[in-house]
Amino acid sequence: MESLTKLNFSELYQKYGPMVLRRCRFMLHDEDLALDAMQDVFIKIMENSCKIKNVCSSLFYVTATRVCLNIIRSNKLRTGPDFDLITEMMTDEFSKKEAEKIEARNVLDSIFSKRDEKDSLIATLHFVDGLTLEETAEQAGMSVSGVRKRISELKKYALNNA
Repeated sequence: MESLTKLNFSELYQKYGPMVLRRCRFMLHDEDLALDAMQDVFIKIMENSCKIKNVCSSLFYVTATRVCLNIIRSNKLRTGPDFDLITEMMTDEFSKKEAEKIEARNVLDSIFSKRDEKDSLIATLHFVDGLTLEETAEQAGMSVSGVRKRISELKKYALNNA
């Protein structure tokens, strides 16, 4: 994974552009729409660059999927094709899970900007990676009760700072 601040737009476009275009073509079945969608993907990522810590292919893949689904959804309002069927065909399990992880990590990054690094590690292990309290405690080098206490504090902090 690479940091977004270390890469400029043209490097990102060269590296991930072909993959994004393939995804857009597959989903939209229209060259002009696919090219427009590809541009939208890069615009969205650059607009949110301050929130993104790491750049990887799944970020672009998931963003392309979402942009294309939004285009399909908006076209449905104008033309009326069966959107649910199209969505079901186009969205695979990988993109759903990756999207959820990216969203969760972005939320956690904003919450943990003023918290201890261990809190971030615990929350990521437990809430994002789905580890049990025991597994999280083992990975973090803490006791289960210590992890449970930090998670409780984190929940209170997140509710008060949301």
